[in-house]
Amino acid sequence: MNLHVDRYAYAGEGESGAPLLLIHGWGMHGGMWRGVAEQMAQHCSVMAVDLPGHGYSAWGGKCKNDSGKWGVESGKTAPHSPLATCHSTLDSIVDQLSSQFDGTLSLCGWSLGGQVALRWAMRHPQQVRRLILVASTPCFVRQPDWCCAMAGATLQEFAAALQQNYALTLRRFLALQVRGSEQERELLVTLRDALFSRGEPDFSALQSGLDILRDCDLREQLAGMETDTLVLAGERDTLTPVQASSYMASQLPHAQLATIRGAAHAPFMSHPEEFLQCLKSFLHE
Repeated sequence: MNLHVDRYAYAGEGESGAPLLLIHGWGMHGGMWRGVAEQMAQHCSVMAVDLPGHGYSAWGGKCKNDSGKWGVESGKTAPHSPLATCHSTLDSIVDQLSSQFDGTLSLCGWSLGGQVALRWAMRHPQQVRRLILVASTPCFVRQPDWCCAMAGATLQEFAAALQQNYALTLRRFLALQVRGSEQERELLVTLRDALFSRGEPDFSALQSGLDILRDCDLREQLAGMETDTLVLAGERDTLTPVQASSYMASQLPHAQLATIRGAAHAPFMSHPEEFLQCLKSFLHE
């Protein structure tokens, strides 16, 4: 099954290096990256993928009809529940992504997309030239030995609300992403306008994403990573606090940390100039 990919051809001169693949966060789609992608296309070829069940990409046996809603393809059965464990779900997404792209890539993952990108570099290191983890964390939910994370009960409330009204739940999640950011109101309007511009994400895909966020803990595997990595954090991020980014950068053998002042969970949208400068410096150093 092919995933939808927006492609931005390299518009610069000379050698461009490895293509850059942008991976969005929970409930979003690849169109969120458009501003960044257009600017980065001056420096390398850029792609932005819709993860399974998001944007224009199918989930399981489902596809979108002309109204942007999800239905079951003839002769195929759609999954009724997420896969049994978060690693099997995450690995199936990673392997589907890996099989779709030839050659070496630089990966840039935001939030849940950061966990996808991180796991991709762990499973298929030969395919990943460089790794950028944006507002991401190796463990999204608080643990006895891990306090820089969301409380498990809070995420469970989101999962319960998703069952009742998932469009409203997604809008609430957007509000959490921008909380504390400079120009918070303007950014929230921008995110809300973009949220359903490619139709509604598939319900099973949203559930699966919450399962990954709830259960996956990649901390113990960080020390074995060999990929050059940029960990990029928003100073005011309340969903994935800067302390989690700092920890990740300290545990990865070949990582550097960049913090954008005044930014929350979506630094590439709230502070695009600073964000782009970090990317360009890292990819071309």
